Amino acid sequence: MGCGAAGHGAVRSPPGPRGGAAGASQRAGLQREVPSNCIKTSKYNIITFLPVNLFEQFQEVANTYFLFLLILQLIPQISSLSWFTTIVPLVLVLTITAVKDATDDYFRHKSDNQVNNRQSQVLISGVLRQEQWMNVRVGDIIKLENNQFVAADLLLLSSSEPHGLCYIETAELDGETNMKVRQAIPVTSELGDTSKLARFDGEVICEPPNNKLDKFGGMLYWKENKYPLSNQNMLLRGCVLRNTEWCFGLVIFAGPDTKLMQNSGRTKFKRTSIDRLMNTLVLWIFGFLVCMGVILAIGNAIWEHEVGVCFQIYLPWDEGVHSAFFSGFLSFWSYIIILNTVVPISLYVSVEVIRLGHSYFINWDKKMYCAKRRTPAEARTTTLNEELGQVEYIFSDKTGTLTQNIMVFSKCSVNGHSYGDAQEMLGHKAELGERPEPVDFSFNPLADPRFQFWDPSLLEAIKLGEPHVHEFFRLLSLCHTVMSEEKSEGELYYKAQSPDEGALVTAARNFGFVFRSRTPKTITVHELGRAITYQLLAILDFNNIRKRMSVIVRSPEGKIRLYCKGADTILLERLHPINHDLTNVTTDHLNEYAGEGLRTLVLAYKDLEESYYEEWSERLHRASSAHEAREDRLAQLYDEVEHDMMLLGATAIEDKLQQGVPETIAILTLANIKIWVLTGDKQETAVNIGYSCKMLTDDMTEVFVVTGHTVLEVREELRKAREKMMDASRSTSNGFSYQEKLSSSKLTSVLEAITGEYALVISGHSLAHALEADMEVEFLETACACKAVICCRVTPLQKAQVVELVKKYKKAVTLAIGDGANDVSMIKTAHIGVGISGQEGIQAVLASDYSFSQFKFLQRLLLVHGRWSYLRMCKFLCYFFYKNFAFTMVHFWFGFFCGFSAQTVYDQYFITLYNIVYTSLPVLAMGVFDQDVPEQRSMEYPKLYEPGQLNLLFNKREFFICIAQGIYTSVLMFFIPYGVFADATRDDGAQLADYQSFAVTVATSLVIVVSVQIGLDTGFWTAINHFFIWGSLAAYFAILFAMHSDGLFQMFPNQFRFVGNAQNTLAQPTVWLTIALTTVVCIMPVVAFRFLKLDLKPELSDTVRYTQLVRKKQKTQHRCMRRAGPVGSRRSGYAFSHQEGFGELIMSGKNMRLSSLALSSFTARPSTGWIETLRKKKGSDSSTAGSPSSAASKTLKV
Repeated sequence: MGCGAAGHGAVRSPPGPRGGAAGASQRAGLQREVPSNCIKTSKYNIITFLPVNLFEQFQEVANTYFLFLLILQLIPQISSLSWFTTIVPLVLVLTITAVKDATDDYFRHKSDNQVNNRQSQVLISGVLRQEQWMNVRVGDIIKLENNQFVAADLLLLSSSEPHGLCYIETAELDGETNMKVRQAIPVTSELGDTSKLARFDGEVICEPPNNKLDKFGGMLYWKENKYPLSNQNMLLRGCVLRNTEWCFGLVIFAGPDTKLMQNSGRTKFKRTSIDRLMNTLVLWIFGFLVCMGVILAIGNAIWEHEVGVCFQIYLPWDEGVHSAFFSGFLSFWSYIIILNTVVPISLYVSVEVIRLGHSYFINWDKKMYCAKRRTPAEARTTTLNEELGQVEYIFSDKTGTLTQNIMVFSKCSVNGHSYGDAQEMLGHKAELGERPEPVDFSFNPLADPRFQFWDPSLLEAIKLGEPHVHEFFRLLSLCHTVMSEEKSEGELYYKAQSPDEGALVTAARNFGFVFRSRTPKTITVHELGRAITYQLLAILDFNNIRKRMSVIVRSPEGKIRLYCKGADTILLERLHPINHDLTNVTTDHLNEYAGEGLRTLVLAYKDLEESYYEEWSERLHRASSAHEAREDRLAQLYDEVEHDMMLLGATAIEDKLQQGVPETIAILTLANIKIWVLTGDKQETAVNIGYSCKMLTDDMTEVFVVTGHTVLEVREELRKAREKMMDASRSTSNGFSYQEKLSSSKLTSVLEAITGEYALVISGHSLAHALEADMEVEFLETACACKAVICCRVTPLQKAQVVELVKKYKKAVTLAIGDGANDVSMIKTAHIGVGISGQEGIQAVLASDYSFSQFKFLQRLLLVHGRWSYLRMCKFLCYFFYKNFAFTMVHFWFGFFCGFSAQTVYDQYFITLYNIVYTSLPVLAMGVFDQDVPEQRSMEYPKLYEPGQLNLLFNKREFFICIAQGIYTSVLMFFIPYGVFADATRDDGAQLADYQSFAVTVATSLVIVVSVQIGLDTGFWTAINHFFIWGSLAAYFAILFAMHSDGLFQMFPNQFRFVGNAQNTLAQPTVWLTIALTTVVCIMPVVAFRFLKLDLKPELSDTVRYTQLVRKKQKTQHRCMRRAGPVGSRRSGYAFSHQEGFGELIMSGKNMRLSSLALSSFTARPSTGWIETLRKKKGSDSSTAGSPSSAASKTLKV
């Protein structure tokens, strides 16, 4: 197989030493080399690990920067620090990262070896032999047995089942656990034994390798004939053979060319806003470092020129230094080395450790564990945790995410009569809360005991022989792609492509029309106890464009009839005009069902003449065999026959909301998170779910519905919506016109000026126009002015486009949540993707950053874990920059008193251990465990979430405050001991001021001050915090005394020269008074400022903590929590939940044999109004920055 200029591949299979498959041969003009079937997901081997891993790690700017510093330190002319002060932390970081990478790669190697060494039966010289998967080649014929994994992408040649059928499970490919059927082409289905297969010498010309799981195009050339190939003839690697004794297949794609491996591309790497800010700040710090280096270098040059020349006799310049200017140049590099700790390498390691801890907290949270499904929450990435505390927009799927995706047949309309309302004994409609006993289906031995229906009149109509009702359920029992398995006599088990189909076929089963079994060309139904077999002539398959499916069957009497079911918007326009009156009645019923939140479906039929069907069938066969434009030709033929149909009625299916959805949405809304629902369902369904979820309420000022079919219509509807919002705002502004309001506050968004609550509902065809470049800003401004936005009938691509639009123009963090394959693009596009492990497989989970089983867990993920992660990371960064500036800037001040000679204040071992031992663990403990308020209060007061959305806790302003505090601390840290030591004496009258004593005093003051500071910053004390803070202090003194001990001096006399210095220095009361004075002067302003802020301008978290303390003191009873009752208004509709391709599969010849809510947002005190002010400012800035000013102004001047 190979790829040529035409983009096709060739697999020849002439008789040869490998039996029926001589391997891959290249067709003329095809030069592509075919890979082996060995897969490799690992990155390294024993030889390449060290160089490749180091190369990857030095792609990080920080690592390269520290390597550059290490090289500078190896130059004796400029280095005043030993090389180990940099190499120890650098090697530690590189080692930790390398161990992590090696561990990950070891598991990849293990997985690869396990897969590559699986055994497969390959036909070699007419005999089946065991071969490892890695030795399978393109062109080989291999045999699979039941429950075996498929080794490569195979063309199915034959199987043990009739008509060359086989059954597969594709969970590893697409997450769907239901079985699918594949069939060999008839010409090869008879090749059932090895002798015939050994003589097989066909050639396959096919498409090049690609990642499309549901499409395959190719042609088999054999015995001077050609046979078209499709995806229904293929067994893809990763599938498992089920309920089939054996099958043979020809290897088409192997190894990395298989569709499974083609789909294993890397997910786009996501970075948080804090990551991006940190990169900017590190660049600023580096610039600041260069400026300090330049200042000190200039100082060195001036000092050497003015003062240093006087001391040349006993302080000569180093060798090679001949001028003051060159001395200053060398001094610059020396100070770059000394001052490099303003950007410590341990920062990046600490950030990753904290994020890993936060991820484990999410994984271990028992309150996010679903016992029913045994599914815990899972953080599938460790890089986005703090961004969970900054989400402003949530984009949610509906089916399976907000709802359970478990369908129940609820109501139906047959020939203008509606069934399904619960009836009283006298036949009147039962009142709410008076539901009687369900319908008794005991007459039907094949009924599903779990099915319930509440209207006995429908069963009576069947028993009375009502022909339309019989035809209605006959359609439901025939028009589907459900597979049936009879585990024991009368015990039927249905495997449906979608929950909708399963619900409909089960309803027909209970009402006496039991789908029993199917063969490739027949369907057997038990109609009221009588077995009837229909000849299956054709299945006109479902897809997202057709939004319907049909079957053509021949009854035992010889009558040919087409049965069709589909979305009302599609089917009602395809009915015969004679149905006009019935259509009006049925439409009323559809609207009634939609208003009750049900998913609707219209049913119709059409009788076909034998002659017409024969002629149409011949054209269908030619279209099916076409090599080009096959889908278009089939679609035209389907469209032709599905006209002038007779209306039978409609079905209504209930898809219940998940538990806790309304409460979750209400709380998230109070946290100022905007929720947009993006669904493929019809408008009525989506609107109803909006009311059920409390997104839409009857108290809203207005719900705007945009349904325009042209650009002009959509633009006009959006313009009218904005006009109405503006008029309402103008009427409440006491004569202050809307335009004046805009110009005075310089707002560019309708969002900032309107009053009242609005909602926007827009359909998919209108959304397509709204997302065009010239209208997207208008749409976005209108949508953002609304409290709720619902987009219905949208495609997966449109979901991603809506998310991308908000990301593009709004400085806001977006989160997308869904459960199906159609949500994957949206999940990958958003800043944060959340997958629901629900009824639609695991595709969404595999593409997500976080996953859990129920939508209600989202509020805990954001309001507890997200808020805490953001709070902890911000406090960690503020403290980290503070402590390192306090540590490093002392060298800067010392430079003015040491002739700018690049002499360090601290001992070089202290410099090495400061960020690794003395201050690393306390700040890690705070970053991992800290809390401002308990989790219950985080959920009770959603407004606590807002500081994260506004990015208040760590931004450029907060960074500069931390830097200023660090510089202030460094000034006091240097000048107080310097001033004291200038005149101080020891107890014995000797001068106290020596360099080593000064260094010990400053270092001890620093460690104590930063330890006290982190104690002040810690809001939630644990045993670990205590142990790390006080343990780090103890470790400092232990190491300090050890380094100045006799023992180390005797072992390393050249390294530890100052014996007893620490003991002598710290034995002086003056030194301890100096340390105490420094600590008090450094800490008191911080304490005073925080007391004043707490009293004069408390934050909401401060108020919540104070309230909690008051409650504990007063021992008052817990506040009663009201539960929101059901809302009166309901709406709904239907979307066809089905998969394309299943009908064609059946018709190609398949035997479907199967073996207490706290909604209170805290009453804000007047002092908390600054949040709203900042929010308005932020919205204004984001609109100005995100959208072109001209476009924005056009949007508003309507």
